Amino acid sequence: MALATVDIDAALARLEPCAPRIRFEIGKLRLVEPFRISDHVFEHVDALFLQLEAEGLVGRAEAAGVYYLGDDVAGMAGALAAMRTASAAGIDHARLARLLPPGGARNAFDCALWDLQARRTGTPVWQLLGLRPPAPLVTTFTIGHASPEAMSERAIGYAQARAIKIKLGGDRHDEQRIRGVRSARPDVWLGVDANRSLTPASLESLLPALIEANVALLEQPFEVGRDSELAALELPLVVAADESLQSEGDLDALSRYYRSVNIKLDKCGGLTAALRLAQRAEALGLGLMVGNMIGTALAMAPACLLGQYCAVVDLDGPIFLDVRHSGDAGYRDGRFHCPAALWGNG
Repeated sequence: MALATVDIDAALARLEPCAPRIRFEIGKLRLVEPFRISDHVFEHVDALFLQLEAEGLVGRAEAAGVYYLGDDVAGMAGALAAMRTASAAGIDHARLARLLPPGGARNAFDCALWDLQARRTGTPVWQLLGLRPPAPLVTTFTIGHASPEAMSERAIGYAQARAIKIKLGGDRHDEQRIRGVRSARPDVWLGVDANRSLTPASLESLLPALIEANVALLEQPFEVGRDSELAALELPLVVAADESLQSEGDLDALSRYYRSVNIKLDKCGGLTAALRLAQRAEALGLGLMVGNMIGTALAMAPACLLGQYCAVVDLDGPIFLDVRHSGDAGYRDGRFHCPAALWGNG
């Protein structure tokens, strides 16, 4: 079954609106150790946990927002609190999309509403939407930005990984990072994420190392707004837009410069928007990748449905969390196993 055959509007039309009560709390998810990218260090993650209650049933979801856009838990909490009157009057996914912009608050509400609808109907979300039933997914295991030696050691430590993604820093050690991780793990699919840290000149200087290491994917090499500079480069690997892609409206312009897109539910505003974005991306000939902001298995569960259609899956968020927060996520044989009872099972 191709994602293009999924009729999202028909699926939504079959669901009855409901008037759920909104309850949420903010939690601080502690990491095992600081996680670094080119321009940011995460020592913990603030997450919002939402419950929608109707007819004695509760739908749950989790969102972290988009840190580089200032979309934080305080703003998400304010947006959700302001939704209480509209929710009490009756709401569905289409009305939600009109009331909340893309971002973490809409993601939490949309995914919690799907979980609630599954419980109301006794039908799993994948079946309500006409999607493939969820199966375990090979996921990337991400190595945060560090010294080349430390990143190589981490690659060896990810013994079960079938796919590894490394964070570059835009400095003179990136070539060593790429070559070192590949030398440590010659057996895995390898991708690199620049998080906007490269320039056309520095990317060209990295090409020999990228080619030699058989790097399959390069995420977001340049700053947002400089995407057009990719047009002048002949790159022998797939380049994916991440920070440059926030919602479906960005796709037409980005499709001229990228071959793939990284879809994150916190960015686009939930599972409904993510599926629409993915369908439009496919129509434009773009490859699909599903990613995550760091969170528990509850945050990964809705994205797992989209992941069934993606060439690259990056749903490793819980592996960075302290055991008190890692939830019920299972990572076995390099795959993410999402517990069916966690979310959307009906």
